[in-house]
Amino acid sequence: MKYLYYPGCSLEGTALEYNASTQTFMQELEVDLLELKDWTCCGASAAEATSYLLSLALPAYILAMAEEMDGTKEILVPCSACYLNLKKVEEKSRKDPELLDKINTILKEKKLHFHGQVRVRHLLDVVARDIGPAKIFSRVKNPFIDLKIAPYYGCQCLRPYSIFDDPEEPRSMEPLIEAVGAKIHPWNMGGRCCGASHMTTKPEVALELVTAILKAARGADAIVTVCPMCQMNLEAYQKKICGKSKEDLRMTILYLPQFLGLAMGLSEQDLRLDLNLSVTKEFRNKL
Repeated sequence: MKYLYYPGCSLEGTALEYNASTQTFMQELEVDLLELKDWTCCGASAAEATSYLLSLALPAYILAMAEEMDGTKEILVPCSACYLNLKKVEEKSRKDPELLDKINTILKEKKLHFHGQVRVRHLLDVVARDIGPAKIFSRVKNPFIDLKIAPYYGCQCLRPYSIFDDPEEPRSMEPLIEAVGAKIHPWNMGGRCCGASHMTTKPEVALELVTAILKAARGADAIVTVCPMCQMNLEAYQKKICGKSKEDLRMTILYLPQFLGLAMGLSEQDLRLDLNLSVTKEFRNKL
């Protein structure tokens, strides 16, 4: 298997461990990732506040560059925000030729043209449907039979494009977690919002949302995520939340490729567990 690879800004900054673990995990499974040359920011959540057309032109620039690369027309995106932005352009440009013309008028300045030939795939989509639990199971070296995991999807990889899972009752991570021997923590918070960037603009709202998620995860050994923003919100504010709620809500938060990679025998250093902000002593003892 071979995919174009767009890491995005977060994976070269606050989510270095997501980038490292994704690449190490995929290499172990003999999946080739061809990183886009000279990729730029997709606009994140800031571009649309400035200009709707800019919020489409920035991802379209990335997709147009991807079309010029040889080997495959599928682009794997680990960051849920980046995935949503790129997917939005893929979907809207296919349905609106007039919008596509406007985008290509902008791209002409960079001597690029977007034809709509690239298929945008989230990391979870690729792992769940292309690789699959059977292949994961065949590579397990350290089965996690004593672990109970709460799968957390967040909003952006599921909404509004429910391509590979049900946004109200997501289940795509569960067979992967069970493939490495772990049990699924029973909860209904997997597709709930963590507050996203409200953690900086309206922290009281985001802290309340994260508190509810951490409370619902009690009884699990870890929460497994597929989104850098979710990961940051769930792990970085635990001390503040514990102090405010006067409860011990500490919880290990791992990226999906980190969790699966550990079960496959990959080292903590290769998966950059040293960069995670919340890995509890209890979880390490179980490892």
